Amino acid sequence: MLQAAQAPPSTAAVPPDDPVRQAVFAVQAAQRQWGAVDVRRRLAAVAACRRALVASPREWAEEITTPGVRSAADSLAAEVLPTADACRFLERNAQRLLRERRAAGRDRPIWGRGLRVRVRREPLGVVLVIGAGNYPLFLSGVQTLQAAAAGNGVLIKPAPGASAPMRRLAGALESGGMPAGLVQVLDESPKAATRALELGVGKVVLTGSAATGRKVMAKAAQTLTPCTMELSGCDAVFVLPGADLDRVAAAIAFGLRLNGGATCIGPKRLYVPESLRFDLMERIALRTRAIPPTVIPPQVAAQAERLVTDAISGGAEPLFSPSFQADRFAPILLDAPPPDAELLRADLFAPVISLIPIRDADEALELNRLCPYGLGASVFGPADAAEAFANRVEAGCVTVNDLVAPTADPRVPFGGWNESGFGVTRGAEGLLEMTRPKAVVSQRAGWLPHLDPPREKLDQLVVGLLRMSHGRGLTEKWRGLRDVIAGSKK
Repeated sequence: MLQAAQAPPSTAAVPPDDPVRQAVFAVQAAQRQWGAVDVRRRLAAVAACRRALVASPREWAEEITTPGVRSAADSLAAEVLPTADACRFLERNAQRLLRERRAAGRDRPIWGRGLRVRVRREPLGVVLVIGAGNYPLFLSGVQTLQAAAAGNGVLIKPAPGASAPMRRLAGALESGGMPAGLVQVLDESPKAATRALELGVGKVVLTGSAATGRKVMAKAAQTLTPCTMELSGCDAVFVLPGADLDRVAAAIAFGLRLNGGATCIGPKRLYVPESLRFDLMERIALRTRAIPPTVIPPQVAAQAERLVTDAISGGAEPLFSPSFQADRFAPILLDAPPPDAELLRADLFAPVISLIPIRDADEALELNRLCPYGLGASVFGPADAAEAFANRVEAGCVTVNDLVAPTADPRVPFGGWNESGFGVTRGAEGLLEMTRPKAVVSQRAGWLPHLDPPREKLDQLVVGLLRMSHGRGLTEKWRGLRDVIAGSKK
């Protein structure tokens, strides 16, 4: 196993009551060595982490399973399995994606004779991952794996109650060959993330609410620290004519049941043609009645009660009599809430969905724009029509004839639009976001006209180059060549 590089002498002077500073210094020291390690050696540690997931999947699941919210099977399917998939994606693709790229010679401008361009992907240094509590292993875990595979050190600020899986992940990576101290788990307080930003990191990756995103960005702006923000969602589901209504109903029931409604891309707004409205409601009712009540935090139950009550006051019709008890919260379906209902613009982590009747697809898109979020969306309908419609939806990830689950595919770059954030995690694009490009431009030509003293006819030379490169037809290009020859004479 690699040994961490020696920390700078000033590390010894770090007060023992400043654990965040100690962690930052330790990660910086380890990263200086890790960033120079060949990508294949980095991926060996990722592969070891995957083997650790496979060796004891139930132990990993136990740390992320909350009774009354989701079962161990749900944790295995929603977090352990896709985290292992993400490891394998990196093992197979990271070396190619991070490889130095040489610019094609055919794209060289005519004045760039002798220029050779190389583009490198360099580590950012230290990446601060601020995690979410709803999927504590998968979300922060994949971000950590991608950051480390790209050559970075990682500071993880877990959500409250989410430290255990992150410590297990850090241990698996260290056992697999990463330097001691390269991945550090901070305490769960917001102050830990604030302190890390003050000390200096190369990038912040946040999964959280839009309100938290604004606070983190304000702090990051003081040091001009780049950010990737995966923020609030209030996802839309669009049903097109010809859709399989049984599949739609099954998908909605799955989305309401999944993780007790605490999924940022869970279904919240269901746009349905008026002609399909009541048929679909009946099918959803049959499935949602079988969903057992879940446990949600009291403050979320209070938020849901306020939003649902306001929507009903505005004219929405509940499919069932809603119950807002935090320890027994059953799914809620509202029919036809008013367009200005706050519920249709809220990032509510509870199993509540609103059915919105529409005339046609254009009206659905128009109403969808009233919501400030654009994290994910789903479209159900005949394949070609649904895919064409998906191209028009303003969201970072749109699934067709399915819901939520496909976004765990390790090939999928995931990120939001509008107030749902910017930048992506996961997929090839997520890995590249953990790097910064460096261009190395080498000059191998003998004569460099731009280094000559100013002289007459220099403008004629430049005009000639412009005509040779971009002139239309042989006549104009020939004129350009004559200008170059004339302008080149001393």
